[in-house]
Amino acid sequence: MGSTEQDVGGAEPQTDWEQIQGSPEFTDLRRRLRVFVFPMTALFLVWYLLYVLLADYAHGFMGTKLFGNITVGLVFGLLQFVSTFVITGLYVRYANRKLDPVADSIRAEIEGEPRR
Repeated sequence: MGSTEQDVGGAEPQTDWEQIQGSPEFTDLRRRLRVFVFPMTALFLVWYLLYVLLADYAHGFMGTKLFGNITVGLVFGLLQFVSTFVITGLYVRYANRKLDPVADSIRAEIEGEPRR
């Protein structure tokens, strides 16, 4: 494909990107991405907001010692980092299984490679 497609009817030519963006495959790829990203983002933000609210309003609970000088607040804070790594791992796994095959197919079609 060239950078534009000529329309015989005299209408505005559509660029390659506009054709790709309007394709059912690309729409499916965007839907698959949103299915993972939006719920996971909402879940993480709720988890983080819970941590912040507990830290601000539940001093007694967050200051509860679990063992030694380790408190509930410290554990929750460290779990924020753990949850970030877990979400990253889940996304990589999801992308490898659900997103990359579709993206590879779209790329192959654009570049004129035969489908696998």
